[in-house]
Amino acid sequence: MKKKVFTLLLVLVMLVASSVFVANNFISTDSSSNAVLTVATTTSQNRGIQQRLKELGYYKGNVDGIYGNKTRSAVIAFQKANGLVADGIVGKKTAKVLGVSISSDNDTGNNSDLYLLAKCVYAEARGESYEGQVAVAAVILNRVKSPDFPNTIAGVIYQPWAFTAVNDGQINLEPDKTAYSAAQDALNGWDPTYGCLYYYNASTATSKWIFTKTTVVTIGNHVFAI
Repeated sequence: MKKKVFTLLLVLVMLVASSVFVANNFISTDSSSNAVLTVATTTSQNRGIQQRLKELGYYKGNVDGIYGNKTRSAVIAFQKANGLVADGIVGKKTAKVLGVSISSDNDTGNNSDLYLLAKCVYAEARGESYEGQVAVAAVILNRVKSPDFPNTIAGVIYQPWAFTAVNDGQINLEPDKTAYSAAQDALNGWDPTYGCLYYYNASTATSKWIFTKTTVVTIGNHVFAI
């Protein structure tokens, strides 16, 4: 009996240690141990990336610090033209060739709000497009600003019955780098929903009250409303 208990405890310790290792290393590097993920860059660093890409003719948008689809596409085009891995991530090699400075030590990547927001994005919208994932994060942030909802990200996400992913436990899944990036873009100010406070899947929603809300935009499977 004692041997079985000891074995069980050992397995649990190993699982916890493995989870901590993944959580601590998820943001800082990609699978090739070569790139600092775009989610770990600050708004000012994103502006520097956009400005440099614009100077080189790859980026045509506004230098606004938001790492959205236009910036990502410009990075991929630059990477392809320079024989780099075309993953849309400004890592150490891409940054060096591009001639910009990025830091793996900024505190954005370790921010608990970013982590929780990314968890909710992943749990609620991991099957959606990148814009659709940013949109989900934006709704959460819009609720934080609204007097009708809790004034913190944690308060909004864990408000009773607010999100299906919290109710069914999917909120506990570890987010991927796309969810982190989408969460950071929303924190940087990108709001594809234009201020919406609600979203739902029209084919699966069961609460009749949600259909009374005014639709603003539909992105993928989600309808965003106010």
